[in-house]
Amino acid sequence: MIDLTGRVAIVTGAGNGLGREHALLLAARGAKVLVNDLSQAAAQAVADEILSAGGEAFAVAASVADFEAVSAMVQETIDRWSKVDILVNNAGILRDKTFGKMDLDDFRLIIDIHLMGAVYCTKAVWNHMRERNYGRIVMTTSSSGLYGNFGQSNYGAAKMALVGLMQTLALEGARHDIRVNCIAPTAATQMLDGLLPQAELELLQPACVSPGILALVREDAPTKTILAAGAGSFETAHVTLTRGAFLGRGSEVADTLVERWSEVVDRSGDFVPQSGEGQGRFELQNAGYIRPVDGGQ
Repeated sequence: MIDLTGRVAIVTGAGNGLGREHALLLAARGAKVLVNDLSQAAAQAVADEILSAGGEAFAVAASVADFEAVSAMVQETIDRWSKVDILVNNAGILRDKTFGKMDLDDFRLIIDIHLMGAVYCTKAVWNHMRERNYGRIVMTTSSSGLYGNFGQSNYGAAKMALVGLMQTLALEGARHDIRVNCIAPTAATQMLDGLLPQAELELLQPACVSPGILALVREDAPTKTILAAGAGSFETAHVTLTRGAFLGRGSEVADTLVERWSEVVDRSGDFVPQSGEGQGRFELQNAGYIRPVDGGQ
């Protein structure tokens, strides 16, 4: 059983929907929870639920796009409870429209909230976690970023950027036992209103996603994992590299590449490099310049 007794968690965008369920479940497993939302009333209502159930919580209204406000929120948590062990970057909004019709201000707004909001919150806790040699951070990515969704170029770009942020922070945090993961939820929140049939929405309860959060913030949590969750189903997504083909160098290689395209995209034997460097080393291996390492990876 996952026991978070004594752990201190911050959940952003926790006034309703997914964030609310994350906060309630973390508290039910023993964590002290700072409930963040743009609305003080919404955040306080969730904090009151936790307090009524015998847990510990307090509410702070702050925009994740405001680094000073986020830093103050983190410091208030440390002043109250001495530490921050867990950060769940959940806050987000939508501004859907096809790319041709999208105002660039709406593109920038989504980047600011989803990507920079997660950056600000993570930056505010990062050195504290490094000093304590412990931290569990979850980014909220999306199938829109991983696979694309019509009319969500801004949202998809921000959500895939969070995967890249996770990949690097997981490497940089490893020596300090800071584990960084992503969750890709499918849930019936305000963001999906009117987009899916009611029967499907009833299956996609936000509470079905939150157990994935527990798995990603536990003491023996993984790191660099993209966990997908919805309707009680859990999967992992991966950015893989095919075995490809060495085609040589020169201007004629473009024609050879097209001719051998099926070989290059063949996914049999694809793998997940352990870092960005792994792609380059594998390509040098394919070219015969270095010997295979770790089974060719």
